[in-house]
Amino acid sequence: MKSRARAVLAAACSIHFVHDGFSDILYVLLPIWAAEFRLTFVQVGIIRSVYSGAMAAFQIPAGLLAERWGERRLLAAGTAITACGFIAAGTAGGFLSLLAVLLIAGLGSGVQHPLSSSLVSKAYETGPRRAALGTYNFSGDLGKVAVPAAVAFGALVVGWRTASAAYGMVGLVAAAALLGVLARLGVDVPAAAVDARPEEPIAVRSGWGSGWGIRDLRGFQALTAIGMIDNATRTGFLTFLPFALIAKGSSVAGVGTALALLFAGGAAGKFACGLVAERLGVIRTVVLTEAATALGILALIPSPLPVALALLPLMGVALNGTSSVLYGTVADLVSADRRSRAYGLYYTVTIMSSALAPSVYGVIGDLAGVSTTLVVVSALVLTTIPLCLVLRASVAEPARA
Repeated sequence: MKSRARAVLAAACSIHFVHDGFSDILYVLLPIWAAEFRLTFVQVGIIRSVYSGAMAAFQIPAGLLAERWGERRLLAAGTAITACGFIAAGTAGGFLSLLAVLLIAGLGSGVQHPLSSSLVSKAYETGPRRAALGTYNFSGDLGKVAVPAAVAFGALVVGWRTASAAYGMVGLVAAAALLGVLARLGVDVPAAAVDARPEEPIAVRSGWGSGWGIRDLRGFQALTAIGMIDNATRTGFLTFLPFALIAKGSSVAGVGTALALLFAGGAAGKFACGLVAERLGVIRTVVLTEAATALGILALIPSPLPVALALLPLMGVALNGTSSVLYGTVADLVSADRRSRAYGLYYTVTIMSSALAPSVYGVIGDLAGVSTTLVVVSALVLTTIPLCLVLRASVAEPARA
């Protein structure tokens, strides 16, 4: 049983690596597209928003479809569609064609978060679920570290079109491998067929909350609001970070290296924040990471390039570490038999926030410049701290030593 759980976790981690790689190579490609197609910051933001928005739009349908059809085929099909989108992006001739292929790619990627999170949660129903989800989230950060750096180098050597198409081929291979591995593990049971634990009372028995399996509606709302702001901060910062670094004298390849440094810190943060949360609790950990994110952004703005690069790994710990704590808390607030759709709801709302953020910040960027935009991003993340006070009543916190 333990070996099967570990195998499911490994499969989920592998596909998370691939999908986060797809999502985050956009940060390398956006400055290239901006220069080649003469895009404004608003158009840059729209490109990012279309991909993230399409991904968000398919979260809930993916969760609902999984209850009827199971996760295996949906995960493989979505991965293949995303891969084909990035292969097609290599043939794009301008802004509108990029929007079209990224819309399709984003819809395909919408299956990954809710279905993989649900698979891992079910595999570790009676085991170390939070640690398993932390490992799953860490794997995505490995994709963020490796893939943007590799594509940035590839863009320098063979051009961005070939580099994008090559990683798309990697995605197709991953989709085929995932289909075979999950079939051997017997992962094709609809979530509705999994019995809920009878000892889990449903706190919300009426209204829309009960249909989604939410046991603590107020806590879920507060958690989702924090996740929305956290995601909007991350995508807003990452969209404009390459432009800030280029203004400091970085090359496109240097941007890929800088993102690798940031995401390496984020990968470490997924583990570090999980350990800190076990000791200090969810609330104190989120307050610490969000405050550190705001201060880090403000420190980076005036810093020369070498100092900015040195700050990025530390920023990554705070910027990405929060999400691991939040994802693990979702499962604590929902019932087991509705976990796919509850994760789908959470990811839909939070990713939609991250989808809208680049377009909004793009307007600010065109009007006031990149530095002012980053100041606004820094200010917004601090609004999570009051929301933590609301969430505190819904999560068990360790006593102070």
